[in-house]
Amino acid sequence: MTAAGLGARVRAQMPRARSDLADLVAMRSVADARQFPPEECSRAARWVLEAFRELGFADVALHDTPDGSQAVIGSRPGGGPGAPTVLLYAHYDVQPPLDDAAWRTPPFELTEVGGRWFGRGAADCKGNIVMLLTALRALGGDVPVNLRLVVEGSEEQGTGGLEDFLPRNADLLRADAILVCDTGNAAVGRPAATVSLRGMVNVVVDVEALPSELHSGMFGGPAPDALAALLAMLASLRDADGDTTVLGLDHTQTWPGAPYDPDAFRRDAGVAPAESLLGSGTVSDMLWARPALTVLGIDCPPVVGSSASIVPRASARLNLRIPPGTAPDQAETALTEHLHKAAPWGVRVAVRPESKGAPFRAATDGPAYAAMAAAMREAFGHDMVLLGQGGSIPLCTVFAETYPDAEVVLMGVEEPLALIHAPNESVDPHEIERLAVAVGLFLQDYRGGAA
Repeated sequence: MTAAGLGARVRAQMPRARSDLADLVAMRSVADARQFPPEECSRAARWVLEAFRELGFADVALHDTPDGSQAVIGSRPGGGPGAPTVLLYAHYDVQPPLDDAAWRTPPFELTEVGGRWFGRGAADCKGNIVMLLTALRALGGDVPVNLRLVVEGSEEQGTGGLEDFLPRNADLLRADAILVCDTGNAAVGRPAATVSLRGMVNVVVDVEALPSELHSGMFGGPAPDALAALLAMLASLRDADGDTTVLGLDHTQTWPGAPYDPDAFRRDAGVAPAESLLGSGTVSDMLWARPALTVLGIDCPPVVGSSASIVPRASARLNLRIPPGTAPDQAETALTEHLHKAAPWGVRVAVRPESKGAPFRAATDGPAYAAMAAAMREAFGHDMVLLGQGGSIPLCTVFAETYPDAEVVLMGVEEPLALIHAPNESVDPHEIERLAVAVGLFLQDYRGGAA
């Protein structure tokens, strides 16, 4: 099928793509039972299963993973003897909506505004599920490769369900090329493959200074304050330039690939002209080549209802992103030791590990990358660029370790305006359309080692 013919078929599928995405977005599939009922994830998993079963994945089934989530796994034969196998990956779980009041549209109701489709998961990652369905529907039976599928249900929680499941069930997902549909393009209409991912380490640090609250008038001054101690510890994790300065980690590395224009970053991130960009390196260095520490939350008395008391205990949840070349265990040890050394006044400190994932760097010189670059050029009219990604997908490292000969290509419908993980997440439907064409062309033209 020609690119023009495939493009026409994909366009004809776009009304159904919108309907499918509306169905998926309406499912509050946050994989955290403390916030949302687990039945919502089960509904989403079943929806995905039935949608791919209709497309010939006859053996598709739900597989339990060690963290309690379910992965949709199936296969569809294609081609003849010696045909390569392509694994399609996405996830149906989403981030919580955060502050409903910050949304301009209902977070779990797909709503079109200004040509974009808004809703939690519209881009990350339900938009990618719909993109894959659209590509396969447009292709029909014209797929000369074997297909395998995995759509997991706990990627956003970082609990490692599929990472644990995969090595124990390697034959289920073995492939020559793995399309990880969970990243995105440099900008709307500008195709990209992500070739570098930072890993992550999440910890909770607890500080205890006193057995209980004390009157600040009677004891304030000589008595140690847990909240002040915690703030001093957190302040030590960055220097005056904004570089993350965890002892033992390198914050001087540089990014060798395509740059991220600072003005574009300001627009994408909503940074005001008067505000400084942090760090001593370029935007690309800071995002893709260096560690970055973020304080995710603090437990301490809220302003409303607080009393004139010295705070005896305080906690913070920390997220440390690490570039390729840094091992998660090394980073966790460095962060833990830094926090203990930075604690003032002899306060008691406990650092509780929460989760971690390895960074990833892709090899880009194989036939899958060549085929995807050609497909992207046809579908978008622009060359595919290679980007880093500040986010973490620990599963990619597991894929690379389990299938060392497979090519891992990270791509997807996200782009900076999508605001994934934030209120007002959205997707440009043209990204779904163009990427569906690109994936369709790739599946037609990829020939594995013979490409």
